[in-house]
Amino acid sequence: MDVVLIEWASVIVRWTHVVAGIAWIGSSFYFIHLDLSLQARDGLPAGVKGEAWQVHGGGFYHIMKYLVAPTQMPDHLTWFKWEAYVTWLSGFGLMVIVYYFGADLLLVDRTVLALSPNAAIATSVGLLLFGWLAYEAMCRSPIGRNELTLSLVGYVFLVGLTYAYTHVFSGRGAFVQIGALVGTIMVANVFAVVIPYQKKTVAALIAGQTPDPFWGAIGKQRSVHNNYLTLPVVFLMISTHYPLLFGTRFNWLIVAIVLLIGPVIRHFYNSRHAGQGSPWWTWGVAAAGMIAVFWLSTLGPREVKSGALPATPAFAAVEEIVVSRCSMCHAAEPVWAGIGVAPKGILLDNAERIRAHARLIDIASVRSSAMPPGNITEMTGDERQTLAAWLAAGAPAR
Repeated sequence: MDVVLIEWASVIVRWTHVVAGIAWIGSSFYFIHLDLSLQARDGLPAGVKGEAWQVHGGGFYHIMKYLVAPTQMPDHLTWFKWEAYVTWLSGFGLMVIVYYFGADLLLVDRTVLALSPNAAIATSVGLLLFGWLAYEAMCRSPIGRNELTLSLVGYVFLVGLTYAYTHVFSGRGAFVQIGALVGTIMVANVFAVVIPYQKKTVAALIAGQTPDPFWGAIGKQRSVHNNYLTLPVVFLMISTHYPLLFGTRFNWLIVAIVLLIGPVIRHFYNSRHAGQGSPWWTWGVAAAGMIAVFWLSTLGPREVKSGALPATPAFAAVEEIVVSRCSMCHAAEPVWAGIGVAPKGILLDNAERIRAHARLIDIASVRSSAMPPGNITEMTGDERQTLAAWLAAGAPAR
């Protein structure tokens, strides 16, 4: 496909994804807050769980929630579903444009597993389906009857999958894969559970029947799941822009910590919304988790062994490594198929440009294995150590 067309498709789809995601997350957070802050009082209509008074934009709003449904179908009913659907559709479209069209660079890392691009794409799609079906099976099994048990089993399941992904895909590919899986689970909760049961409730009202309370309860359960998964999935999606997260040796453990931190932060807000106090300890846990993530991100890529650095190399050796491993993309006229201009405008095709980008080389190729992407040009651990020694000496010009 034409390079310019791909670039514009990426821009438009990414913009759509961000806007839809803001709308979905915003409405999700709002309704969880609303549900938790409802107050019961005498005199409310039959079947109403509670009410809330809110002020926004210069106006007052009086909101009530029915425990199951009103006795009659209202004339106008607003459905909240397209925010979720558009978020997933645009997100998957972005995954196709960036990671599937560029599978040889971004999804595959032959030092991890020698997959062909087509095999990697098929594996990615298959694992998305498997992950969602496994989650759905857990929710519908006896495990799903106890939220604490389901949360613990689900957490171990996601961490186990993340570890497996880091042994199948590149680090960046593994992060986007687990993020896509969590996003798929969340959207499937809306598409396959919440909305169908809401439609059953509406159909029962139209038919003059009493809706089954289970329909609302199961929808509430999945909405709560989505609420606690939101912060981790947002982190995972932005983390693909930060090599020290996905390109280091303990990247799977970083994901495991993030999967804990996100729900802990949401617990703080949910507790406040429900009037159950402010569990400030959650911020201590979150801070400790981020300190752990920071420390893990400094341990370097798995291709590089710990130990003393070699002697400071001559700059000619550094230049040879960078030019031979990086300049086919990072050049004024890239020679890598499908790349029309140097990614992010970074040029590494001569001595002056290499020294100018020493900090970026440090982040992307020494402290992490983000570059070359998928190690497509087969940079060795010894070569990364040579670059590390040069950088440690202050990136000398000789």
